Amino acid sequence: MVGKQRLYAGERLRALRLRLGLSQSVMAARMGISNSYLSQLEHDDRPMTSAIRQTIGRTFPLNGADFEVDDEQRRTSGVRDALTDPLFRGMEISDGALDRLVELQPAIADRLTALHQAYRGALNRLQFVDDVISSNMGLDGRLPWEEVRDWFHLAGNYVDPIDREAERMARDLWGRDQIDDDALLARLKNVHQVVVELTAREESARLLRRYDRRTKTLTLSSTLPPDSRRFALAHQLAALELADVIAGVRDEAELRSDEARQLLSIGLANYAAGALLMPYDHFRRTARSLRHDIDRLCQHFSVSFEQACHRLSTLQRPGECGTPFFFCRVDMAGNITKRHSATRLEFARFGGACPLWVVHEAVAIPDRIGVQLAQTPDNARYVCMAKGLVKPSGSYARAPRRYAVALGCEIEHARSFVYADQLDISNEQAATLIGISCRICPRMNCDQRAFPPVDHSLSVDPDVREILPYKIK
Repeated sequence: MVGKQRLYAGERLRALRLRLGLSQSVMAARMGISNSYLSQLEHDDRPMTSAIRQTIGRTFPLNGADFEVDDEQRRTSGVRDALTDPLFRGMEISDGALDRLVELQPAIADRLTALHQAYRGALNRLQFVDDVISSNMGLDGRLPWEEVRDWFHLAGNYVDPIDREAERMARDLWGRDQIDDDALLARLKNVHQVVVELTAREESARLLRRYDRRTKTLTLSSTLPPDSRRFALAHQLAALELADVIAGVRDEAELRSDEARQLLSIGLANYAAGALLMPYDHFRRTARSLRHDIDRLCQHFSVSFEQACHRLSTLQRPGECGTPFFFCRVDMAGNITKRHSATRLEFARFGGACPLWVVHEAVAIPDRIGVQLAQTPDNARYVCMAKGLVKPSGSYARAPRRYAVALGCEIEHARSFVYADQLDISNEQAATLIGISCRICPRMNCDQRAFPPVDHSLSVDPDVREILPYKIK
């Protein structure tokens, strides 16, 4: 009997980490293992177990095939991915023919896979260049908030030590149905000697939350709706009770400025507040049982629509992942102010999103949920849900804040997403063809194009005017 093949792939694992631009601590956290274990794997001191390979496949789905023991299976997967690319649209190959190619011509299969990976890499680099052009900054010119946004993105929008500590806190605070304001207020007062006050009416216009460390007084705006007030209480409690854990995560982050580190601390406290009000396991199980109906989740956990959507995008605990969603928030000008994707969908790092995406319609029509079956240029199809929201300012003299949130998943998860029920996901022609950024979008005949693609030349005829004032060669 032949024993199982042991795989030592430290060089490939280290190359993957460097290619993704991750530190050992960040990659270890995303995989749910210790830094020392990751170091041993990279130095081939320990073999790569089946569980680790599965974790890599879940955490880095586009690179998981690099760590398969079975070369034939890896080749088949690589060639199949290449041939399903829109680059080969119209070319059909049967499973039998694919198996014969891999078996009889393994070198050609490897080169086809490598060529496709190089092509996808070139597209990714092109998108990055477009992002830099759109931002009017150099490669190293990220602002502090952009550094923090990218940190959360590279962390998979899941911070394990904070999430688990918040879940532990929730067990102590959870009532019969949820964590209510009284429980949060009592914990703040009894454990941290914090007094909570509401602002005077004249001060409520701009101030949402203020904490005086000297007097241990937390002041909240009297205009905050109940769910926002509860979140502010949870934020302050998490910032105090998990201060050491938050500081540890912040200090390990490779950020360049004090401003970015301060912003990360705030972001981690907000993350902890969401994890406290919507504890991981209970929220994940409830979301699945309700088929991710956001309104019902809001009622169950007494949170806002945006808070529930954002929490769904963080359910990436190794071995206990929720449905992979993308999540974003878009303002009236089309700027993406929050973004995360646990799917293949990638957002432009700067600027707006495709105008054909349902989220833009949602901004214009608040309090109505829009759904859409969308298809990106890589032929991936998504069920998208978007809702326009309005945050009141508390004064007629100040305009309310208007924006929209969007949540979506790939169609393979449509059965667990209630918003897919009214869509004909079996009809390939029903999908709206969307892109990521006009400058790199390969859809040449899109009437909504704002900019020509950077990798094509133009043909301009002064005697002919169509919807676009140019043709793309």
